[in-house]
Amino acid sequence: MGALLRLARVLDRFSLNVGKAVSWVILPLIFLIMFDVITRKIDFIKEWSSEITIQMGYSVSFILQDLQWHVHGILLLLSFGFGYMLNAHVRVDIFREMATRRKQVWIEAFGLAICGIPFLLVMIYFSWIMTSSSFIQGEGSESQVGLGFRFFIKSFLIWGFTVALAAVLATFFRCFVYLFGSGQLRKQAEDDIQFFTDADLLSKLIGEQNAEAEAKAEADAKAGDAGHG
Repeated sequence: MGALLRLARVLDRFSLNVGKAVSWVILPLIFLIMFDVITRKIDFIKEWSSEITIQMGYSVSFILQDLQWHVHGILLLLSFGFGYMLNAHVRVDIFREMATRRKQVWIEAFGLAICGIPFLLVMIYFSWIMTSSSFIQGEGSESQVGLGFRFFIKSFLIWGFTVALAAVLATFFRCFVYLFGSGQLRKQAEDDIQFFTDADLLSKLIGEQNAEAEAKAEADAKAGDAGHG
């Protein structure tokens, strides 16, 4: 069990470090978008771009547009694991949030074992096939004047799903130790798990529910008294 926790920490650090590193990619993405939008309105840059297209067969405008979605794709794919580890992704779980911690862990572990891990393994497999096919075919941009080497950006599907798998496995191992480990190891796993419903939020929700129930009971009592009167 201790080995599982140590492995979970390694996978955790890996996915978090990748997410932190790739977050800096947002800066060149912003620059590319601003440069592309602004320079479209400047005549001498448009003329220079046209000359490059004629002489070299590449369009600066199309290259910039390709680069924008390439960089955005890299940023998105490599941050999946980071988002999951910090529980920053969207959860639609109105029932889970009111459950005990042990039930929350059972739900998470079951979901990861049945859906999360198999799905990511399948996606890595098909991403490899897609990337290999792209490389063999020499796939490039749909525009003849855009960027080539489409296999390069598709390869980030493999890396992105691999990072996400590392994050999912780290959480699954911690869930396993929490459910079946001894006292001290169970406490360590509980401290590392990020998806528990916040205690203050849970208390607030319970308090609101109790207040609504009391208000309803009071309203019903008043209505009964008025009826008798």
